[in-house]
Amino acid sequence: QVQLVESGGGLVQPGGSLRLSCAASGSIFSIYSMGWYRQAPGKQRELVAAITSGGSTNYVDSVKGRFTISRDNAKNTAYLQMNSLKPEDTAVYSCSIPTNPRVWGQGTLVTVSS
Repeated sequence: QVQLVESGGGLVQPGGSLRLSCAASGSIFSIYSMGWYRQAPGKQRELVAAITSGGSTNYVDSVKGRFTISRDNAKNTAYLQMNSLKPEDTAVYSCSIPTNPRVWGQGTLVTVSS
């Protein structure tokens, strides 16, 4: 079974940047779309960005123009570049692929605060 491991979270000031990584074990990563989700305290989890196996992307409106999702299938890794971060971006960010059952990473905490 595929396993996902996120990294790159941390504390950043408003306006700053972070790059999250999602490393997948196994060679099937390249055939699946992949999504970055986030869950803030007291809120429901939301899909932030997604990328298909062919590289097409989509974003939730609140991050358009600030976040960029990408993938490197040769490295079995997906990325989320987050720029112009705002306090409301504070959340646990997780990556997931739609295998059956769906696979999730453990999550990485992003805190945007001065």
